[in-house]
Amino acid sequence: MGIKWDTLKQKEHNYLIPFVIIVTAVVALWLLFFAHNSVLSWIKAGVEEKNQQKEMTRLQGEIDAMDARIDALTTNKDSVEAFARERYHFAAPGDDVYIAE
Repeated sequence: MGIKWDTLKQKEHNYLIPFVIIVTAVVALWLLFFAHNSVLSWIKAGVEEKNQQKEMTRLQGEIDAMDARIDALTTNKDSVEAFARERYHFAAPGDDVYIAE
């Protein structure tokens, strides 16, 4: 009795397909979760980038407001006087100053 090659080849393929599926799943899991440059690290980097963009926008708004304030203080004498009175509690000669505690 001889060996039937067709049956032998079919048995080899029956073991090969589950092996390929398992290896593919292990590699996919490794790339998703454990690799240095994994998908999770990409997602974290994307979230961090969005947070930093929001922070940059907020800080740019503050810078613009400060630039406008500096421009007002350097060009208008009345605004300098008002700033000094508010910030440093300066008073003009002849003003009555009341201190409330």
